Amino acid sequence: MQRSRPGATPVTITPIRALPTAPRLPGRHRRMGWIAPCAVGVIVATTYVVYAAWQWSQFTVKSWDLSIFAQLLDNYARMQPPIVNIKGDGYNLLGDHFHPLLALIAPVYAIAPHAFTLLAVQAVCFAIAAAMFTRTATRSLGTVAGGVLLGLAFGFSWGLQYAAEAQFHEIALAVPLLTCSLSALLERRDLATVLWAAPLVFVKEDLGLTVAIIGLLVAYRSRKPLGLWLAVWGVGWFAIAVFIVLPLLNPQGSWAYASNANPLTLLADPGGLFHPSKGLTLALILVISGGLILRSPIALVLLPTLAWRFLSSNHGYWGPSWHYSAVLMPIVFVALLDAINRGPTSRWTWLRSYSRHGAAIAVTAATVLLPTLPLWSLLSPNSWDQPDRADAATTILEAIPAGSSVETDIGLMSYLVDDHDVYWLGNSNPTPDCILIDRIAGGTPHEWGSALEVATRLHPGATYRPIAKHSGYELACQ
Repeated sequence: MQRSRPGATPVTITPIRALPTAPRLPGRHRRMGWIAPCAVGVIVATTYVVYAAWQWSQFTVKSWDLSIFAQLLDNYARMQPPIVNIKGDGYNLLGDHFHPLLALIAPVYAIAPHAFTLLAVQAVCFAIAAAMFTRTATRSLGTVAGGVLLGLAFGFSWGLQYAAEAQFHEIALAVPLLTCSLSALLERRDLATVLWAAPLVFVKEDLGLTVAIIGLLVAYRSRKPLGLWLAVWGVGWFAIAVFIVLPLLNPQGSWAYASNANPLTLLADPGGLFHPSKGLTLALILVISGGLILRSPIALVLLPTLAWRFLSSNHGYWGPSWHYSAVLMPIVFVALLDAINRGPTSRWTWLRSYSRHGAAIAVTAATVLLPTLPLWSLLSPNSWDQPDRADAATTILEAIPAGSSVETDIGLMSYLVDDHDVYWLGNSNPTPDCILIDRIAGGTPHEWGSALEVATRLHPGATYRPIAKHSGYELACQ
């Protein structure tokens, strides 16, 4: 096929062959083709597990979320409703976010009922996604080395690292599902695209809209109704979750995040529409892909997640940190592969040349970003030294009677949920057996005073006595 402009040398363009039409390799070679992706998966899993172990050894608790999901999985493992007392006495967590697919982790948690198990599960989810993407990248680029390097760039991308730093969240399940679905979309395997995308609606309510966009892309390309059915599935479950399930199970009788999802609230502060943290998130997306994803329709799958985040009144959603960008990474990297494949069809010589270096650009960008990201802390001098308060934390935890109920702040919450009924002291709770506060890093208002004063404030009819007090940790029990 010839394309030329007046006065220009004709350029020969070779049409890109869809991957499924490639000759089927012998079984032995197909098995060999999994060695490199599996190696990438092992490297990614090991690194994130080591990072989780480092966090755990340092008594790092980023929020109450890990404890919340541990209570959720504990109930699922015992075949009970997902009641999470940390959110409130008798609180059904399916009234907070719609994530029934987490029940699949219950057998794992039943075998190893420990909050750290969830950190390991998340590491494995990221590793599976990295391995699957490496396989796709190797096939798409036609080189094992390129596929491995790009797979590592994906596995250690900023979105996944920030998610690991924030500890476990339900989106861990979305990362491999999205990776497999979009990889199939890239390879024009429509049925596989649909089957991998469909369960995303049960990971978190907003992902129903992401599924709808994937369905529309399938429908547009194939001109068949399969994609439209997927789009209807996605929108339908989004509506069911937001307007029926969440209000029905939420104690307040409404979707808990409806106020955050109202873009009209930004009209009171139009400057929020162009906040620097939003720009940083977009900049990182463009940097990690060398800007090439702008050439791929797959990049449209980014829009639902970016829309609800940037139109929200909660500024915590806007920036690149926490776990909110993890689901963006499969989209960005698969869109990058698509853009590289489309490079030879460009009418612009410079873009054809630039696209050929797309993988190298992404790997270089990922490498340059590494020193600014959470995993780099593992290489810091003395990073594995025991923290100053470790002995005190261990002493306090050992002083809590086995099986007792504990009302606490986030300081040592994740270390209690395995064998105690835990409540957060910011809610109205039943009178617990013990009250534990971390006056340095637990988030308890300083003016509340000692553990005994907190107990008197929260449960004036009960009598507590001091049990232990070490390095800012205070324990009082009945």
